[in-house]
Amino acid sequence: MSKKRRFDLISVASIPLIMTLGNSMLIPVLPTIEKKLSISSFESSLVITVYSVVAIILIPIAGYLSDQYGRKKIIIPSLFIAGIGGLVSGFASWQLTEPFSIILIGRALQGVGAAGAAPIVLPLVGDMYKKESEVSEGLGLIETSNTFGKVLSPILGAILANLIWFLPFFAFPIFCLLSIVLVIFFVHTPKKKKSEKQTAKEFIGKVKDIFRKDGKWISAIFIIGGILMFIFIWHFILLIYHVRGRVRGKQHSKGSDSRHPISRSLYHLFCDRETDRAKQDCHEMGNGR
Repeated sequence: MSKKRRFDLISVASIPLIMTLGNSMLIPVLPTIEKKLSISSFESSLVITVYSVVAIILIPIAGYLSDQYGRKKIIIPSLFIAGIGGLVSGFASWQLTEPFSIILIGRALQGVGAAGAAPIVLPLVGDMYKKESEVSEGLGLIETSNTFGKVLSPILGAILANLIWFLPFFAFPIFCLLSIVLVIFFVHTPKKKKSEKQTAKEFIGKVKDIFRKDGKWISAIFIIGGILMFIFIWHFILLIYHVRGRVRGKQHSKGSDSRHPISRSLYHLFCDRETDRAKQDCHEMGNGR
């Protein structure tokens, strides 16, 4: 693959990376959001849920529109909508006294944008490259960027929230703008012939045929994937709350208060584990004697 085409692919890979940041970046910030807005744990979880539910519902529609009008013509407005959603949530958090409902509206807009951005990247790679080896390489890089986003997002979200708790909302539009520029100037896709386009009736008919033929497998994959994702996110949230609780207990016992609760939580997550191991080793050595 040439350097130019590789840079095209890197530009496309920025989309799933940024969409992953848009959701997972807020997970470690949920306890802080809950405290700042005086809301329940259930209400804070809606900040994540609304984004995901809206995206899941709109993905098939976005896929059909991309087939009709072109990948870039759907991806670029979708990134713009996602960025607007981040601005709405961030501005509400910054200026309003009761911003929770407006934050959810902004998150819903981000979900609309996510539906028309990240999922369309996969067929876009198929349009850009014809050789099977290049398509495989492209899809591999896309999945790598998605995984990297999952690893980076909690760290980046914690760092930004330590500065200002609602800063992750404002950071997301900047990332979207960067991706828009990359897609506009560096991603080139072949134009589809009119004969390749299909009507809405044909699209719905093909979807029905797929579910009629492989509906059991598709349903099983969706259910299993949903359960696993729920378990992962739920355990991650519980971990954040558990660590924050331990840090809060230590602060109360020492009579101190931290200006950087999230960074202290991450610090204690690792350092307390090492301290517990050292205590256990000393205890075992004492028993051995």
